[in-house]
Amino acid sequence: MSRIFPIVLSGGSGTRLWPLSRAKYPKQFIRFSDRQDLSFLQAASLRLPTGVEFEKPTFLCNEDHRFLVREQLEEIGVSPREIILEPVARNTAPAITVAALSAVEEDPEAVLVVMPSDHVIENPERFASVVRSAAKVAAQGNFVLFGINADSPQTGYGYIRQGETLNGTMPTAFRVDAFFEKPDKETAQRYLDQGGYYWNSGIFVLPAARFLDEVGRLEPEMLAACRSAFTAARNDLDFLRLDKRFFADSPSVSVDFAVMEKTDAAAVLPLDAGWSDVGSWSSLWDLADRDENGNAVVGGAFLEDTRNCYIHSNRSVVSAVGVENLIIVDTPDAILVSDSSRSQDVPKIVEKIARSNRSEHEQHVREYRPWGYFETLNSGPRFQVKLLHVKPKAKLSLQMHHHRSEHWVVVKGTALVVRGEERKLVCENESFYISATDWHRLENPGKVPVEIIEVQIGTYLGEDDIVRSEDVYNRAAE
Repeated sequence: MSRIFPIVLSGGSGTRLWPLSRAKYPKQFIRFSDRQDLSFLQAASLRLPTGVEFEKPTFLCNEDHRFLVREQLEEIGVSPREIILEPVARNTAPAITVAALSAVEEDPEAVLVVMPSDHVIENPERFASVVRSAAKVAAQGNFVLFGINADSPQTGYGYIRQGETLNGTMPTAFRVDAFFEKPDKETAQRYLDQGGYYWNSGIFVLPAARFLDEVGRLEPEMLAACRSAFTAARNDLDFLRLDKRFFADSPSVSVDFAVMEKTDAAAVLPLDAGWSDVGSWSSLWDLADRDENGNAVVGGAFLEDTRNCYIHSNRSVVSAVGVENLIIVDTPDAILVSDSSRSQDVPKIVEKIARSNRSEHEQHVREYRPWGYFETLNSGPRFQVKLLHVKPKAKLSLQMHHHRSEHWVVVKGTALVVRGEERKLVCENESFYISATDWHRLENPGKVPVEIIEVQIGTYLGEDDIVRSEDVYNRAAE
């Protein structure tokens, strides 16, 4: 049997789950409730067993998310086969093409299992069993999609209409007769009434070499760009960084449009393993535990005469009186209130925020870095106050600022501070001052996190006022 290469796509920004999901910390990295032990990315990483049949998983991600991917895999003890960095967003077809190039370099008979990083599979054992069956179908030259039985007229999914039965497949697979974009409610109901339609799960099982041949036939410019970007890729710490110039030459196109809707090799295999793409707040309501009035609550809330609502609060106590069918999401810097039937339209709000030159679509108050995170506590004209959280054995870059000075107060742990030629251990309840243009570095030499209150004072306090000299994470200047 061909070796199976799990491919996890982690390039999305999850705008439909704003404000909890942001461009710099999207939904695949988030635990949406206390009963969710793993993030979506971590669950996808463990979805298939490793061993004789399955290779270690390969990840493709936005280069801005590379340290988030690595850290989340380290948390659960997953050693990836490869983490491939996409220097620019080019949709799923180029990403899968690069994954196929990587796999056939190791095994010309490789079969890919392409999985988005932000889906839920409630029965991974059943999923693995269907993947094994799909791999056998794929090894015969078929491009297999997993179809989800359409049991309601959903308008947020693409649809697949099954064609003739593929002989000799067990469980039964079908040739794809047609693909359909996300329909309106009436059309979705008609599909349901007619039968033979599936939701498109976005999970593919592909013979890598055959897939590359088909990409070359249908999208030769894309294959050439991806091949050049992969050939010119370079190793960067634990990552494989695709060549930006070549990869940017690729058309930005989905694998459905580029290949699946045009090839005669497309097949659909039904999947019944508790799938959800968690594509909206209403889908999280579907998955959540609910009270006797149909309300799902994460965080603190007091409800009176309230029904069928999803309420999520990171900090504030939410109170709701006399409302029904609402999505209420509260974060430290943004609040969403939506009719549950309109939760698919949240990206329209995100687009408006982006056009307004605000930052709430892109980042949280807490921003993650490979060394830990910082959180903005307060800001005003010429000053900003942050909390810095530095992981054990981590260090910030050796850096300098032109426009601001910094005053650090250690509130937890012991920090090693470098300022010019000076090196000093700064303990809890001690402080250290850094003038503008001083070269400096903050390290955590200990075994517990270091937390520091940082007061910035200056004429410009943006994150792009960082000049780096040395950085263990190989980051460029902001």
